[in-house]
Amino acid sequence: MVAGCRIDELADAVGRASAGRLPFVLYGEASRRVSGVAPLQTAGEEQLSFLANPRYRAAVAASRAGAIVLTAADRQLVFGEAAASATLVECANPYAWFAFAAQLLAAGEPLQPGVAAGAHVDAGASIDASARVDAGAVVEAGADVGPRCWIGAGAHVGAGARIGADTRLHPGARVLAGCLVGARGIVHSGAVIGSDGFGFAPLEGRWIKIPQTGRVVIGDDVEIGANTTIDRGAMGDTVIEDGVKLDNLIQVGHNCRIGAHSVLAGCVGIAGSADIGRGCQIGGAAMIAGHLSIADGTLIGPGTLVSRTIASAGHYTGFFPLMANRDWERNAAALRHLQQLRGRVRALEERLKRGGAEED
Repeated sequence: MVAGCRIDELADAVGRASAGRLPFVLYGEASRRVSGVAPLQTAGEEQLSFLANPRYRAAVAASRAGAIVLTAADRQLVFGEAAASATLVECANPYAWFAFAAQLLAAGEPLQPGVAAGAHVDAGASIDASARVDAGAVVEAGADVGPRCWIGAGAHVGAGARIGADTRLHPGARVLAGCLVGARGIVHSGAVIGSDGFGFAPLEGRWIKIPQTGRVVIGDDVEIGANTTIDRGAMGDTVIEDGVKLDNLIQVGHNCRIGAHSVLAGCVGIAGSADIGRGCQIGGAAMIAGHLSIADGTLIGPGTLVSRTIASAGHYTGFFPLMANRDWERNAAALRHLQQLRGRVRALEERLKRGGAEED
């Protein structure tokens, strides 16, 4: 959709894009035009905004936005039976509705097919006629770039790698030899797909490199953030399933598997051979030890260390609350004696039990 349209036209387009999963009701002027999105506090008459957090209800009433997406309950609480100055889009999931609308309103640069003169494409590579390869990009022998792909300036597609239809590699992204990226993917600048896994065998105080001969296999509709690295498998493959969303600066070790539609925030580190289930949510800077599994649908809080398998889905958190440094030092000093204190408590309990038995 071109930036700038009537709200009823946008709503119909959202319905199609979401396959009817986000039914809505319009209140107010359906013919009002919107051309972009903005927060409630700064939105103008031609911008769309949304309310998903109850703390911002007061901002809805004061907003100058041309259209606002919100739930039926919030519409009643904010406006009651009074008419709103904005056109209201009532939807059970306003955040998702807004996300689809924002995609449709985004006026990105259109894809212009063709291989730039400054690109380096091996004669043995396959580039679909509808794809775009920008200057400075490298596509090596045996690589396959699918329909409507966009290989950005300075990006690299290694020998035998495959890039699925409608996938975009932003400038400087790297998909190394033999790795597979599915359809409709996004790989942001600086990401490296298929770097060597961290595999070394100890010998007399030195480390012997183990060749990493597996691949990285990425499903459809996956987004890889800037400067994220996904190591190839040592022998088998590292697998990122459909719909996974990875933030910036994430490390995925060799032979890991991340289940479909899981989402990982920035700076998460995953050691080799970890198996993360489907639909998991992992907060920023969480650390996942290797050779363990995490159940489908698990939520991991930010900064949490996962050191053993999580067999049952739930919400797990392992960070220590923020406190003044002096208090932290005192608590850390006490923590060093925790095992000793535990023994003393048990000894006292035993004495109390014996004392009670003697009185009886």
